[in-house]
Amino acid sequence: MTDHKHYHPLIILFEIVSMIKGSIIFIIYLFVINFNSDSTFIKYGKWALIVSLLISVLYYIVYWFSSTYKLDETSFHIHKGVFTKSKQTIPYTKVQNVNRHRTILHKIFKVTSLKFETAMSGSESAVEFKVISLAEAEKLEQFIKSFKENKNDLVTNEETVVENEQIINRKIIHFTPTKKDIVKASFTSLSFLVLIPVLGTIYNYANDIFNIEDDAKGLFLQFITSVWVIAIVGTIFIIIAIVVGMIYTFIKYGKYEISSDEERIYITKGYIEETAFAISKAKVQAIEVKQTIMKRLLGLAEVKLISAGNATLDSENLQVNTLYPFLPVKRAYEMVSEILPSYEVTETMNLLPKKALWLRILAPSWIWIIVTGLLAYFQPEVFHIETAWIILSVLLLIFVTIYRYLEYKHTRYVLNGQFIQFKSGYFTTTLFLSKREKIIEAAVVRNVLQKKLGLSSIQTVNRGKPVHHAQIKDIPFDEAVSFYRWYLERGKEVEIK
Repeated sequence: MTDHKHYHPLIILFEIVSMIKGSIIFIIYLFVINFNSDSTFIKYGKWALIVSLLISVLYYIVYWFSSTYKLDETSFHIHKGVFTKSKQTIPYTKVQNVNRHRTILHKIFKVTSLKFETAMSGSESAVEFKVISLAEAEKLEQFIKSFKENKNDLVTNEETVVENEQIINRKIIHFTPTKKDIVKASFTSLSFLVLIPVLGTIYNYANDIFNIEDDAKGLFLQFITSVWVIAIVGTIFIIIAIVVGMIYTFIKYGKYEISSDEERIYITKGYIEETAFAISKAKVQAIEVKQTIMKRLLGLAEVKLISAGNATLDSENLQVNTLYPFLPVKRAYEMVSEILPSYEVTETMNLLPKKALWLRILAPSWIWIIVTGLLAYFQPEVFHIETAWIILSVLLLIFVTIYRYLEYKHTRYVLNGQFIQFKSGYFTTTLFLSKREKIIEAAVVRNVLQKKLGLSSIQTVNRGKPVHHAQIKDIPFDEAVSFYRWYLERGKEVEIK
């Protein structure tokens, strides 16, 4: 379709900016903090940094000249490398997810980054354009889309516009956060605490330069002796921290939209840095609904999609498949049914038998054993109590026992037609839901104690990156056998190619 083309020349500038950001600590230390230093080490350090930066700039220029890409009727062809040349071919059929990301620098130059992700592994698992014009990005996306729809020729600009309008018309917007959602999210994420390390860092740098600590020691001592001053300063700090936390959360999650059409789920976010991500519904292997204690108190949940594709949003590998981290619980379950009609969330699930509680409570706790051993060896005195280590050991044992009881109470499971669903955990509860045809491996395991009590554990494996493992412990053995028989029915639903 095309001849080999060079990447956008602005990629050189972007790489240089990225390099400077990565070296910012050294730059500040050598050229700001030690600006007037006569140290030989500092002088050589400055020259070494300057030379390394210049060599890197030269490398990026040569790398740009030696790196090209080409699209033919079936595949991407990537040629890159300076000292070591590499050729990469990725068929369009392997592309599963597409995402865009725009930093402030992208916005200034009216460009974007574009990544086509595949189910392949290793360094050749994606085709990435770190800098590409908006028009070219749209053209590539439409070309891949038309190829998957068995169209051989690239659509014209006019047809692209029409098709885009049709796609927008088919899209259903499922969620955009309200102001109330942002406030809840700021408290749930504890983002207001972001101010503490920021102020600490600023203070350390300022103290190194201006010796604030020595000059302000007398004033500080006067402050800490006044209860009113402490109360006022503390209140002001809390208010500022909350406001900063809300602003931070608003910037990160305010411009957030979850939408879908017949084939894909779309997630867009970001005010300063924009990110757009699309995931194929057909590639969704399972669903997880997670809740921390704070989220449970505020009635929020995080819905994650386990996908067979290589899903990444920039460096946020752990949150790439998260629909939204702070969804209202009721809306979260409704949204699962709206976006993925083939999935059903069951609210009624089975409890574990009482034998499972005794098994969990009586099982040895390695954390308690190790900590007690350390306490017995060092025998620390707390509040001048010689036997404090014994009290601490007993308190830890009580905590472990209570936690195991609460975890037992929150554990649920159910087989519902072609679905399996279970919930586990306490500090963070996880509800797992998958279809039988999406589970690639299943196992029933028992240890000695479980055999004596007639209990068992079941395990499932779903495709993903990484492969997703899930399990539920200490269910009745009869139901574990039923689960195994249930899974054997998968052979009737899945065609082996």
